[in-house]
Amino acid sequence: MRIAIGGDHAGFPMKGPVVDILRSWGHEVVDHGTNSAEPVDFPDIARLVCGDVRTGKAERGIMVCGTGVGAAIAANKIPGIRASLSHDTYSAHQGVEHDDVNVICLGAQIIGLNLAEEILKAFLDARFSTEEHFRRRVEKLGELERDAARELG
Repeated sequence: MRIAIGGDHAGFPMKGPVVDILRSWGHEVVDHGTNSAEPVDFPDIARLVCGDVRTGKAERGIMVCGTGVGAAIAANKIPGIRASLSHDTYSAHQGVEHDDVNVICLGAQIIGLNLAEEILKAFLDARFSTEEHFRRRVEKLGELERDAARELG
């Protein structure tokens, strides 16, 4: 799978080891930074990661910041992105299976690398359900985005 990843300075200590894990699993990883502990703004990184997911350059995205909250907020501002903050394996796979989550957000200051590895495995192994009621609900999410865009535009 081709995966876009990025994080801010608070996520930096976890992002490098996560990239290594993903590559060891055979995934192609596009790393959008940051590559140091110097302060950066997570919305700028979210734009890059989510841009790859939106355009099909990546199948999934991963954002790592201090808590994961800011990354999830930023990612969900981008049309076509369904980002989830996940600090457990159940929400990581169920988010994909039921809600077609395409970007997962992790808090490097909240969870450790071992748990992050388990969460990412659950996220990447999951597939969106073929059940009609889940697909209908995700289509309604798209309708919400389109309605909001019309109201603003």
